[in-house]
Amino acid sequence: MLRIVAIVVLAVLPWTTRADLPDFQPIVESAAPAVVKILVESERQAMPGADELEQLPEYLRRFFEFRGGPPQRQQRNMGSGFIVSDDGYIVTNHHVVDGASSVIVRLLDRREYEAEVVGTDVRSDLALLKIDGDDLAVLEIADDDVSVGEWVLAIGSPFGLDFSVTAGIVSAKGRSLPTEAGENYVPFIQTDVAINPGNSGGPLFNLEGEVVGVNSQIFTRSGGSIGLSFAIPANVVENVVAQLRETGAVTRGWLGVSIQEVDRDLAESFGLDRPRGALVAQVGVDSPAQKSGIDSGVIMLEFDGQPINSSSDLPHVVGLVAPGSEVEAVVRRDGRDKVLAVVVGGLDADTPASVSGPISGGPGDSILGMMLETADGEMMAELGLSGGVLVLEVVPDSPAGEGGIMGGDVITRLGSSAVQSMEDFQQAVERLRPGQSVAVRLIRRGSPLFLAIRVPQAEQ
Repeated sequence: MLRIVAIVVLAVLPWTTRADLPDFQPIVESAAPAVVKILVESERQAMPGADELEQLPEYLRRFFEFRGGPPQRQQRNMGSGFIVSDDGYIVTNHHVVDGASSVIVRLLDRREYEAEVVGTDVRSDLALLKIDGDDLAVLEIADDDVSVGEWVLAIGSPFGLDFSVTAGIVSAKGRSLPTEAGENYVPFIQTDVAINPGNSGGPLFNLEGEVVGVNSQIFTRSGGSIGLSFAIPANVVENVVAQLRETGAVTRGWLGVSIQEVDRDLAESFGLDRPRGALVAQVGVDSPAQKSGIDSGVIMLEFDGQPINSSSDLPHVVGLVAPGSEVEAVVRRDGRDKVLAVVVGGLDADTPASVSGPISGGPGDSILGMMLETADGEMMAELGLSGGVLVLEVVPDSPAGEGGIMGGDVITRLGSSAVQSMEDFQQAVERLRPGQSVAVRLIRRGSPLFLAIRVPQAEQ
């Protein structure tokens, strides 16, 4: 009987061969001596603070006051960092050394140095330290940007496990993670590299051994890595470190506008082919934006040669421009693109990024479905407005209702027309076309907002 033998040949795809996988060992060998572990001590109250003492019974309050107030105890924290110059400058995160009373830096060869905090920047979560040491290894910060899908490597001290190495790929770029104050100046690099508590402030490398980012945050449900980590990109690091080294503080570009996202309906109303750009909802009085001719109702499409694909891109780009610089901005105004010369202002480290000051900018409307009246002077004064119409009522399932307009809103612009009175509003309505999507600028609970309303088709 004939025996049939089947031979199975396994095809090995080129990108799965060991020869094509990255070899991280040379990077680790050359870079690890410049990575440091940071040990931080800070003082915290172990017992009630001053505000809490006032709420205690008098006999307990006198007890604490007699003992000299609430005692302090040492709180220990740790993180990572890396040396960027042979004279001892070290980069780490702001949150690693925030409130520190003592900072100790430990090198791979177990040398330890007491570090001086040269300066920190809470908006970028970066800090610059200084040690006095000899024969220090140094890391280079990359000039080029990373690409999604590129291999990256991290070295740090997760959970106190000194100089651990983890690797992965770049998952996404330009991630917006606003701070507690709502500020958004860092376009974070997202990776699937295993980053855990203790990695904060450590370097993220490309395959050339250059630092492409500083590990800063993770998204987690358990307290450990689930494959969502975020690093501050190299261009932000270079900008902040240079300023901290020179002055100990950071000043970044500032326009003085509040912005919102452009959705599909707003894009159509402004004549855009797709949702993109940052819609300027409010412009501060005497702000750099106002002085440069930017007003509410324009869409920022490009700034300093960089495309603005979403509203979160604008703070990233503006923040990196040196205050006082003149750059070009492409804006969409009244359905047309226009190039403006913009002189960027400066936002100091301790200055809140706010837009203050007044906003530049028969009682019914059966077409759009609103009951309106001219807003009274007292209301306008409270809102800092020179005029507008007050929405008294919105008809359910009307264009206004479907567009999100609510009673109590104050409309200050309809399409390209400023609205200061009912007469202005009626004239603007008469210019609308059936089926048109029109942008409406309004003030809701003191804040500016743009919404899109679709004008109903004419009855046949």
